[in-house]
Amino acid sequence: MAKKEKFEILNIDGTEYKTRLTAKFLKRKNWEKPNEKMVKAFIPGNILSIFVKEGQKVKEGTKLLILEAMKMKNLVSAPVAGTIKSIKVKEGIMVPKNELLIEIE
Repeated sequence: MAKKEKFEILNIDGTEYKTRLTAKFLKRKNWEKPNEKMVKAFIPGNILSIFVKEGQKVKEGTKLLILEAMKMKNLVSAPVAGTIKSIKVKEGIMVPKNELLIEIE
């Protein structure tokens, strides 16, 4: 006896598509907009320099720190204007990807 397949209708830009959705797709983690006030490491690396202090007011684009990864020095800048609420790292330490570096309020 043939297994009955379940199809879904997807509407993309006004066009409807009949498709099967895999179990992996159905179990996927939904995307959430990142919190811009939480500055995280985008790659694992070493913290070389920190240019700000807690309580300091910063503008969008202000240099926060340098993250060295694969022998490249990456300048991490403030994504939004605000006040530095806390600095979660120290110079000279290794951080994994997605580690919280700095909180801005």
